[in-house]
Amino acid sequence: MHTDDWSIQEIARLAGTTSRTLRHYDDIGLLPPSRIAPNGYRHYDGQALVRLQRVLLLRELGLGLPQIAEVLDRERGEASALETHLALLREEQTRLARQIASVESTITALRGGENLMAENMFDGFDHTRYKEEVEERWGKKAYADSDSWWRGMTDAERAEWQQRVSDLGRDWIVAAESGIEPASAEAQDVARRHVEWLTGIPGTPAAAPGGDVKAYVIGLGEMYVADPRFGANYATASGGTHGAEFVRDALRIYAEANL
Repeated sequence: MHTDDWSIQEIARLAGTTSRTLRHYDDIGLLPPSRIAPNGYRHYDGQALVRLQRVLLLRELGLGLPQIAEVLDRERGEASALETHLALLREEQTRLARQIASVESTITALRGGENLMAENMFDGFDHTRYKEEVEERWGKKAYADSDSWWRGMTDAERAEWQQRVSDLGRDWIVAAESGIEPASAEAQDVARRHVEWLTGIPGTPAAAPGGDVKAYVIGLGEMYVADPRFGANYATASGGTHGAEFVRDALRIYAEANL
């Protein structure tokens, strides 16, 4: 084997993806292999690895596969394109470093019995970025309630909540990619967990006493498909809005049967 030649299994392991995903990327022309061995296995060279790195970076930014193909076709200079990605990653790195320093200073103050420095405690956090949108959709009280709830959490509680969100997103994608129906027991169990999560967030119509939870859940499912910011959370390897549509359909079925 050449030093600049990796099998599909090796690339899948190194990139933290699957051979199935890489074959799909080949099928849609996004990442063709450098060569195909006599046994039919795909192999990739250094240039293909650079392209795969760019694909994965763009996926992290929330782009769908068709949009990624357009970007890669439009940008011919790989080094300059990666410089743009690097700048975005460094911005995120800086934000995370500020959050780490903020939390560390709080821990130091708590353990040392020192006064908390309120102006430093939320450096790097931007949970207010959707404030105007939330207030426009559901009113100022909705945002105030959810903001108060979020600020009242401990670091451990926030981490647990974020892990719950991450687990839901992962399980939705797995369900959508597995070929099961939205009405299946497996998909409906994820839908149940999703609704339980929604009703536990103060300020949302799902948590409000007397609120129309059914209409809210169905409407939110539609928004997952219509708004690419939310749809990106459920993007499957096949790209497009398939994942978000699966979530929408499963939530609708659950809501109509249980809410």
